[in-house]
Amino acid sequence: MKVKVRSGDSLWYYSQLFMIPISLIVDSNPSVNPSSLQIGQEVNIPGFTLKNYTVKKGDTLWKLSSSRNLSIDALLLINQTLNPDRLTVGTVAKLPKRVISPIVEGRRDYDYQDLTADLSALADIYPFIKLNPIGNSVLGKPIQEVRLGRGSKKVHINASFHANEWITTPILMALLNSFLLSLTNERPIRGLATMPQYNSVDLSIVPMVNPDGVDLVINGPPPEAREQVIEINRGSTDFSGWKANIRGVDLNNQFPAKWDFEKERSEQDAPAPRDYLGEAPLTEAEAIAMADLARTSQFDRMLAFHTQGSEFYWGYEGMEPPESQVIAAEFERVSGYRAVQYIDSFAGYKDWFIQEFRKPGFTIELGRGINPLPLSQYDEIYEEVLGIFLASLYM
Repeated sequence: MKVKVRSGDSLWYYSQLFMIPISLIVDSNPSVNPSSLQIGQEVNIPGFTLKNYTVKKGDTLWKLSSSRNLSIDALLLINQTLNPDRLTVGTVAKLPKRVISPIVEGRRDYDYQDLTADLSALADIYPFIKLNPIGNSVLGKPIQEVRLGRGSKKVHINASFHANEWITTPILMALLNSFLLSLTNERPIRGLATMPQYNSVDLSIVPMVNPDGVDLVINGPPPEAREQVIEINRGSTDFSGWKANIRGVDLNNQFPAKWDFEKERSEQDAPAPRDYLGEAPLTEAEAIAMADLARTSQFDRMLAFHTQGSEFYWGYEGMEPPESQVIAAEFERVSGYRAVQYIDSFAGYKDWFIQEFRKPGFTIELGRGINPLPLSQYDEIYEEVLGIFLASLYM
C-alpha cells in the first residue's frame, strides 16, 4: 500500500497509525530518507492492500475507520482529496485492508507460473522483501532468491532441486508467508515472536532451483524440448519420476564434493530422468547459480528441502562443525524427523556446502512415500517442517 507524505508526517507516525514496526516501513522504502520526507513523496506501508469503496448514505469517516480498527487520519492520509466533514454518496474512496491471511495456496499442483505470481503478490504486500534473480534455468526462466532481514546471521533455505519433489516449493513459500504475516501483524508463531529474528537474521530463500524440471513433471514437455525429453525418458510421456533438469542432469549430483567418486560408481552414463551427474561438476546453469550464490553470500547455515523419508542428513566426511550436531538435535526434537549424520551419497549441494565453507548444512527429506508426494500430505508436512524453519532462525 502506498501513501503520499503530508506536511509533518514521519515514518514513525506511519508506524503508529498503521500499527506496523517502523523497521519494516524503513526497509520497505530503501530510497526514502527517513529523516527528510518530502511532501507528496510516495511511501510504502507493508502488510496492507487498498480496496475501492463506494460511499453510501449514512457513511462517515468515523464509521469507515472504526470498522477497520484504524484512525480517521489513516483514511485521510490515503484519501487526501476527501472532505472529512461530508462524504458524498457515490464517491469512490480507497480503504486500507490489513492482510491477515496467507496469499500462498500450496495445496495444488504448484508450477513456476504459480511461484512467480505468488512472489509478485508477496513483494507487493511486503515490500521489505527483495527479489533477486540469481541466474537462469536452461530454458531461460529466472531463478529467484527472496532476501529479507537486517541481521548478520546468514541463513539460506532452498527447495525443488529435484523436479518431482516440487511439493517442497509451496511448503517453503507457505513458511515464508507465515513469517511475513507474523512480522506485520506482530503475531507469534508457536509462541515465538519473529521481529527479533528479522533484526538478527539475513534470510535467503530460493524456492525453486529447478523450474524447468518442475514444469516438466507438472505440465508435460515444453514444445522446444519435447523430442529431447521424451527420448531421455525412453519414449514415455509419463514424467512423474523425473528428478533432473530439462537436460537430464541431476542437479543435486552436480557439486564438487567427491564428484569423481560418485561418477565412477554411477550406473547412469548419459542424460536420464534421474541420477546422471553430467560430464563434470557444475556444468548446469542451475547448479552454477546456486554455487555462485553461496560463494557470494557466505551463508552461516544452509537447508535444502527434498522429499522423502521424514529424516535429514547433517554431516559430510567429518567436515561439519560441532554446532551442526547441536542444531541437528533441535531439528529432530521440533519435527520428529530422524537425524542422520552420514549417508553413502556424495556430490550434493549439502556435501559441497559443508566441504567449501565448514558451516552447518542440512538436507531435509520432507514427508514419506513415493515421489511426487500426494498433496494430501501437505498440511502434515508443513507442521513438521515449521519447527525446523523456526529453529534455523532462532538457534
